[in-house]
Amino acid sequence: MRAEPSLAHATQYPTGLAFDVAFDAFSVHLTVLSPDRLRFQIDDGPFAKTEEVAITATALRPGLFLVTWVEQSGATVVHVEDFVNGQLHSQATLPDGRFLQMTGKIRLSPASAPQLPPTAVAPKDLVLDAMTALFQRREASAVERLYAPDYIQHNPNIPQGREALARLVGQLSPEVFYEPGLMIAEGDYVAIHGRIRGWAPTPQVVVDIFRIENGQLAEHWDVLQDEVPADSATSGHAMFSADEQARQRSPR
Repeated sequence: MRAEPSLAHATQYPTGLAFDVAFDAFSVHLTVLSPDRLRFQIDDGPFAKTEEVAITATALRPGLFLVTWVEQSGATVVHVEDFVNGQLHSQATLPDGRFLQMTGKIRLSPASAPQLPPTAVAPKDLVLDAMTALFQRREASAVERLYAPDYIQHNPNIPQGREALARLVGQLSPEVFYEPGLMIAEGDYVAIHGRIRGWAPTPQVVVDIFRIENGQLAEHWDVLQDEVPADSATSGHAMFSADEQARQRSPR
């Protein structure tokens, strides 16, 4: 029996996780109270007891954790908890020197509510997802997923906050359509060059800059210019090309 699929991608030991493990000799119920504290409960058999212990939890790979602790009795326990395959491998040294080595199946408690960190997304992919979700598909519901609760807006014509942005997207004209172009990322900042139609009477070329924090868009700046066709531009070159992104991703 496999564990919850989302746990297979977890890279941090999830607070709130509750699960049972059935060994041959006994069963144990475990609850992760915090990243460094766990409670275990054994109801029957010679090891019956309930105890809270300080733990050290290390991710060996997504969904696989090495968890260790020392009990009040002096017993030392080492768990390899495999949430991909739903198995737990346990090794324990008891106070009298006996060594136990056991393997059991993991079964998640129905009421378990593990707090998983957001899945890591490449900064460029996060920004591209946000710009196309909001200004191509006009998905106001995507704002909560992609933007931080305390989102900071520097555009002087848009009210502050995530809720204001969601309202704006929900009221967009069907004519609004965004085309993404060149992207540059450095650290927590991403800049994207694009063209937006229907936002103003004339198509506009825009550079949006985002600061990313904890896997969400936390702050935004932008600069917009009305588009001038290449044949009317003094430079003779287009301000925006629809194939910018494809050219950027092509090997040079």
